[in-house]
Amino acid sequence: MIIEKIKLHNIRSYEDEEINFPSGSTVLAGDIGSGKTSVLLGIEFALFGLQPGQRGNSLLRNRKDEGFVILELDVDNKKIILQRGLKRGKTVSQTPAKITIDGETEEISVTEIKSKVLSLLQYPKEFAKKTNFLYRFTVYTPQEEMKQIITENPEIRLNTLRHIFGIDKYKRIRENTQLFTIKLREKMRLYEGQIKDLELTKTKLNSKKENLENLEITLLTLDKELNLKKQDSEKAELELKEVEKKIEEKNKYESEAEKTNIMLLGKKELQSNSEREIKKLNEEITEAKKLKFSEEELSNKKSELQEKEKEIESINEKHLQILSQINSLNSKISDSDKLSREISKLDLCPTCLQNVNEDYKNKIIAREHLNIDKFKTEIKTIDDEKQEQLKNIDLIKNHIIEIKNQIQELNIIKLKFLTIKEKEKKLLELQNQKSKNQEDISLLEKQIIRLKESSSLLKKFETIYEQKKKITEELIGEQRKKELELASTKKEKEMTLIQIKDIELEIQDKEKIKQALLHLSELESWFSSSFLSIVSLTEKNIMLKLREEFSKLFNEWFNILVPEIFTVRLDEEFTPIIEQQDFSLDYSFLSGGERTAIALAYRLALNQVINSLLSKIKTHDLVILDEPTDGFSEQQLDKMRDVLNELNAKQLIIVSHEAKIESFVENIIKFS
Repeated sequence: MIIEKIKLHNIRSYEDEEINFPSGSTVLAGDIGSGKTSVLLGIEFALFGLQPGQRGNSLLRNRKDEGFVILELDVDNKKIILQRGLKRGKTVSQTPAKITIDGETEEISVTEIKSKVLSLLQYPKEFAKKTNFLYRFTVYTPQEEMKQIITENPEIRLNTLRHIFGIDKYKRIRENTQLFTIKLREKMRLYEGQIKDLELTKTKLNSKKENLENLEITLLTLDKELNLKKQDSEKAELELKEVEKKIEEKNKYESEAEKTNIMLLGKKELQSNSEREIKKLNEEITEAKKLKFSEEELSNKKSELQEKEKEIESINEKHLQILSQINSLNSKISDSDKLSREISKLDLCPTCLQNVNEDYKNKIIAREHLNIDKFKTEIKTIDDEKQEQLKNIDLIKNHIIEIKNQIQELNIIKLKFLTIKEKEKKLLELQNQKSKNQEDISLLEKQIIRLKESSSLLKKFETIYEQKKKITEELIGEQRKKELELASTKKEKEMTLIQIKDIELEIQDKEKIKQALLHLSELESWFSSSFLSIVSLTEKNIMLKLREEFSKLFNEWFNILVPEIFTVRLDEEFTPIIEQQDFSLDYSFLSGGERTAIALAYRLALNQVINSLLSKIKTHDLVILDEPTDGFSEQQLDKMRDVLNELNAKQLIIVSHEAKIESFVENIIKFS
């Protein structure tokens, strides 16, 4: 990676500035506070954004609402342009970034652009969510931070170096292995709990198999016993059926006797009815012969009835005439009364339209009143006649009823007289029927006696039937009992077979679990002992090799900067050990220039180790040194020429306020 250009807008002390970086060695020269370090921070911000714990207001220019950095790079001959911005709100936050690769621009999120930059630089993926250790310790590390790692707590420094070297993965492997073995042990305990009763289950299976053998023997015995019971019950049933036939024959005789008895009762009832009817007919014939009937008397009564009916018709006609006369007279009375009232109210004659005097009106009214009295007298006379007619009508009607009754009686006598011959004929038929019925009754009585005798002879089979029935029921009950016992035993056998199958499956599953437990036990043992030992040994060997290489490079860089009266090396915790004539010197007792030399040598050795370890990263050819000569003597400053020549980087950027350094480099960018 080669940095070509950076543009700063409202970044720290810069309002608007654009700086071009040439290849080769370049010094950013100027007094302290002139803005040299701000450029380096701008480069880091453009590449990776704000770092954990870094505040945006440490980069954004005071009293400005927004700012940005545009960085142009060359990575494997690809033209890369990165743009990141800051915006002030309640806090200063990053805005969406842009990346341009060979002319194709893409606006993406802060997280996405960092991943893209790491991919372009071919930094390992595990550094995507980490602080920019690789960049800080291979490209740009502020000098004071390098001094700080030397004086840091040994454990913290070792963990930091593990992280930089990517060796902390071995620690994660150990931790993950421990978690994995814990899970394995938990699963093993679960499996142990599942198979703890395996032997007991096997014993239970053997017991079930023995029980199955006993059940099969019992089934054979029960089957034989059931066959014998079936034979006995079948024999008893046949005997019972023979007795049932005799019982059915007896019942048949009894049924026939019952039917015959019903017929006998019917015949007797018919005989009794015939006797009553004969008696009745004799009485009716005798009574009919005593009666006297005259056809002339019947004819006279009918003629008399006709005369009376004609008489009542004549009276009714007269009655209607009287009613008509009464209605006519009542109408005349109404008309006279109406005329009197109208005359009394009349003042003018409706014909001549002259006044009508009172005398004339009184005369007419008096005349009409006389007419009314006359009409009422006539009505009374007619009404008396009407009442007389009504009395005559009632008398005639009563006489008609009496005549009708007499005619009816004569008709009944005539009917009785006419049916004497029919009754005598019917009487003869009944007497013949009575004689025949008597013969039938005698035959039926004899039949009943014969049927009862036959039934009595079969009566004994009822007792025999009850005895046979009881024996048969007992045998059938015993047979059913055996059948139930056999079915129960078969069911028990089926259940035992199912249980055996279930237990065998359970044992099969537990044997599988046992094999799995054995496998897990071997696996846990291998991880707990062999694997962790291999991981620890591998980590130890890698760290030993790195420390040897690191210590060697550290000593070489230090010997370039410091006289050979000092020797340096790294202990197991990568702590610098400074020795002078076999005496160890404490870092805090060294001079400022000597401490800076140790920090620079440590920094350059670390750079070489990381670049060697991670040979594919694209920042090999870029080195940025920030105030690397702080506290150096003139002699040490002269040694820096050798250091810079030894670095042999395609692009070397040095921040320094030492004028002498300017003579060691190819390019100078002055800040004021």
